[in-house]
Amino acid sequence: MSKKKRDRELADNEAKAVTRMLRISPQKLNLLAQLIRGKKVSTALADLEFSRKRIARDVRKCLESAIANAENNHDLDVDDLVVVEAHVGKALVMKRHSPRARGRVGAIFKPFSHLTIVVREVQAQA
Repeated sequence: MSKKKRDRELADNEAKAVTRMLRISPQKLNLLAQLIRGKKVSTALADLEFSRKRIARDVRKCLESAIANAENNHDLDVDDLVVVEAHVGKALVMKRHSPRARGRVGAIFKPFSHLTIVVREVQAQA
């Protein structure tokens, strides 16, 4: 008596990968998500390879995971993949305190983020 299988939330020509708890603010991570949104996968990988941002390595890893999911789980052609969605969500925020002058305290917020990348197979136009 198992539960009924859920319907797939993505189309048949789509695959996704999610990276959770990245130690960076969502605002900074969204800069890289905007960089790859709407691009072909090969171009997006090249952009992330030569990006100077620290978190680009983790975004690239997530994109490669989405590509691998598309290829291995859904039998999609890697050469025709396009990054359709790359969105960022807020995760928890660690709160720390730093002593300041005259007995006061300075709040330090250390935010975490979630990253979701969806790739879609788009047929090449002749």
